[in-house]
Amino acid sequence: MFLGPIDLAINPGELLAIVGPNGAGKSTLLRLAGGLLHPGGGSILVAGRALDSLPRSERARMIAFLPQHCDAPPELTSRQVVLLGRYPHRGYRFFDSPQDHRIAEEAMGTTEALRFADRAIGTLSAGERQRVHLAAAVAQQPRLLMLDEPTSALDPYHQISVFGLLRRMCREDGRGVAVVTHDLNLAGQYADSILLLREGRATATGTPHQVLRPATLRSVYGVEFESFDLASDGLRRVFPIACNGGRPA
Repeated sequence: MFLGPIDLAINPGELLAIVGPNGAGKSTLLRLAGGLLHPGGGSILVAGRALDSLPRSERARMIAFLPQHCDAPPELTSRQVVLLGRYPHRGYRFFDSPQDHRIAEEAMGTTEALRFADRAIGTLSAGERQRVHLAAAVAQQPRLLMLDEPTSALDPYHQISVFGLLRRMCREDGRGVAVVTHDLNLAGQYADSILLLREGRATATGTPHQVLRPATLRSVYGVEFESFDLASDGLRRVFPIACNGGRPA
């Protein structure tokens, strides 16, 4: 996937949603920003420093990346998986400290994964595993949290719960959060800004009201949209209503 040029900033205390059709480059962009892929040009800065100049240990303390699919040995308990998120903070310690266990417990509590903390992760549903891996990313306590479709396997209650958690992390902890999602309404409800991608390029960026416009979405998704703003919260909702012969040219 060719990307660019894209000029993107994720500020402390800001939740950025990255949206777009399948194959638009959302996951690739997130992996580039997290240092998992190397850009062919341009630069990636974290707190004013070049990402590729940071030692791996420091990078791991600053950035947490949660991919779409996480693999963990099925015999590990949920608690053990979450404690892996504390690895960048161990230094030369071989064993987890009481503080590591406390932070892991708190992270599982925030993602509602505590009730199956001692169950093997291989016995959990896809949605339960997703909440455990999110708890591991939270326990890492990064300055920047990047998540690739973290609610894809979750029911509506837990989708809202996760996005509410991400917003609180921004507001209360000052973390920057970038999340890839296909749910335009969750993006509109919780994100401070939205980046809309199409074929590796930024089609629109700005506030939810600036980006979630029917004409803009139609040009990217090839589907007609309607939108309305609820009087109760002033947030924009969008709904696809018809398909006119496939993707836009």
